[in-house]
Amino acid sequence: QVQLVETGGGLVQAGGSLRLSCAASGRINTIGSMAWFRQTPGKQRDLVASITYSGTTDYTDSMKGRVSISRENAKNMMYLQMNRLKPEDTGVYFCYAANRRTPGSNPYWGQGTQVTVSS
Repeated sequence: QVQLVETGGGLVQAGGSLRLSCAASGRINTIGSMAWFRQTPGKQRDLVASITYSGTTDYTDSMKGRVSISRENAKNMMYLQMNRLKPEDTGVYFCYAANRRTPGSNPYWGQGTQVTVSS
C-alpha cells in the first residue's frame, strides 16, 4: 500500500501563490504517474496537472501557464506550484498516484488539502 499526504494548502488572495506538496510513503516502488486533482462541493474531481515517472508533464487548459508540477523521485515527493491564483481555483486538491506494478488496479489518493482563493 501507498500513503500520500498533501500539505501546503491555505487561504490566499487572488493573484497570490501557493506551493502544494505530496509526500509518498509505503510501497513507493509501485508508483508510476502522479497528478493533482481539484474538487469543489458537489462536483467530481478534475485533473489539474499530471507528471509521468520520467517527468513528462501535462496541464488542464484553465491553469496552463499558472501552475507547474514537478516531482523528486529520490525524495518520494511531488509538488504543484500555483501562481496568479484566481477565486475559481478554490477547492480541495488531491494527490494521485498510479500503480505501475499492477495495471488496472486502483490508484492511490491522498486525503486532500484545501485551497481557498479570496477575491
